[in-house]
This record gives sequence, structure tokens and C-alpha cells, in this order.
Amino acid sequence: MLEAKNITKSYEDLQVLKGVNLSISGSTITSIIGKSGSGKSTLLHILGTLDVPDTGSVFLNDIEINKLNEKELSQFRNKEIGFVFQFHHLIPEFSALENVSMPALINGISKHKAHKKSSDLLSYLGLSGRLDHKPNELSGGEQQRVAIARALINDPKIIFADEPTGNLDTQNSVELHELFMKLRDDMGQTFVIVTHNMELAQLSDRVLEIVDGNITNS
Repeated sequence: MLEAKNITKSYEDLQVLKGVNLSISGSTITSIIGKSGSGKSTLLHILGTLDVPDTGSVFLNDIEINKLNEKELSQFRNKEIGFVFQFHHLIPEFSALENVSMPALINGISKHKAHKKSSDLLSYLGLSGRLDHKPNELSGGEQQRVAIARALINDPKIIFADEPTGNLDTQNSVELHELFMKLRDDMGQTFVIVTHNMELAQLSDRVLEIVDGNITNS
């Protein structure tokens, strides 16, 4: 599903990624681990089209995404890719339902259909009683589940998660791990996760480690 070829990335005189090659199969959970500053998030952002490599190519379902122009890339990202971050980036003035609906509305879905699908997703994620709550009325774990529902709303091919348990306590982290596995099993969803949480990494189908700017398989 996802393939990266010879990805390099430098910041001034520091080469962070040194010719990374990897391939990701569909309906799997892949965790990327490594020391702080090893380039984990940089790689994730390049794979997810939020950053561009200095050299190399990224393919998603045989489409070379780093060859798309800005408009094509924006449309592709909204339709095909979901993101979950350590910080939820929910719009504080919007309810949970409105936050989840936003990418669908941007994608041209009617408000009625967007709200119906958002409601279904939030209910599936155990938030049926929280649809009208704003982010400051939700716990950290609930906010993260709203962010996951938002990532799922356009039926993306793949979801990239950057330290998704970074702000969660142990119990909420465990629940998030279980949720990722449920989404893989129930929906065939594909996840690529950057994490320091070894418990999450060990539950993944595959673990990749970045060492000295390159990928090693664990």
C-alpha cells in the first residue's frame, strides 16, 4: 500500500534521514521507534505529505504523492490520509460532532450526511453521549477518540499517528492501543505510528527502528 524509496532529509548541516526505504502492507499496524531526534516524526510527516524529502519518492497505492501539485496534494491528503497527533488540534468552539464532520464537509459531503457519519463513528468509539460536548468538556482520552473519529471520517487508506499516547495516562493509553487493533480488525484500517511507548509498539504487526538515519526491522 505504502512505499518509500531512498528518502533523505537534512536540516542545515544535519542529515536526519539517509536513504530510507520501506514498504507498508494494508490492514496492518506499523510502529516506528527510535531515540529522540532520530528522525521518526520527520519520516512520518514525509510519508503523510506534511513535509517533502530532499530526495526520494513516496507512493501510496502506486501514486507518487510527492509529484502531485499543491492543489492535487491537498485533495489527496483530505481523501486518502488521516492524522492523529499527540495534541488533538480540535477546534475549541466546535462540538465533538462538528469537529469530526469538518473534513467531510471540506470534501463536499452534505451537512446531513457528514453529521450522520460523524455520529455513527463517535458512537462506535464509545462517545454517543458526548456528541454536543466541546473539547474542554471532554477528558484527554475522549478528546483523542474524537481526533481518531475525525481521522476516519473520509475513509482514508491510511492513518498516521505521531505519539498518540503522549498526553494520555496508562489506562487511556491501553484503551487507545485496543482501539487501534479494533479498527484494524473491524475496518481493515492501516496505521503507521511513531511512538516512544514500547507497549504499543510491541502490540503492532511490525516494528521499524530508525538508527543513524536509516530503518532497521525489529
